[in-house]
Amino acid sequence: MKRFLSFFFVIAVTVVLTLAFSAAVLQPRATAARVPAVAAPAAAAATPMPPHPHIDEALEAMHNAKHHLETAEHDFHGHRVAAIKHLDQAIHEAEICAAEP
Repeated sequence: MKRFLSFFFVIAVTVVLTLAFSAAVLQPRATAARVPAVAAPAAAAATPMPPHPHIDEALEAMHNAKHHLETAEHDFHGHRVAAIKHLDQAIHEAEICAAEP
C-alpha cells in the first residue's frame, strides 16, 4: 500500500507541475519596452488594380482570337464566320461585365 501511495504521489506531482508549467507558458508576458506596431502604408500608395483584371484579359484574348479568325485563309464550311459571330457576342457581353462596378 505504501508503494501505491508513493507512485500516486509521483504521478500527482508530475501532473500538477505539467499544468503549472503549461499555464505559465501560455500567459502573455508583460514587458516594459514594447515596440509599437508600425502602421502599414495606406492602400492609396499602392498602384490600384483595374476593376476587373480577368475580364480585361479575356477581352484581349477574344479580340486576338477574332483577329486570327478574320485573317484565316479558309472558310471551314461557314464555321469561321459562325465563330466570329459568337466571338462578337462574347465580346459584347464581356464589355458589359467590365462596365459593372
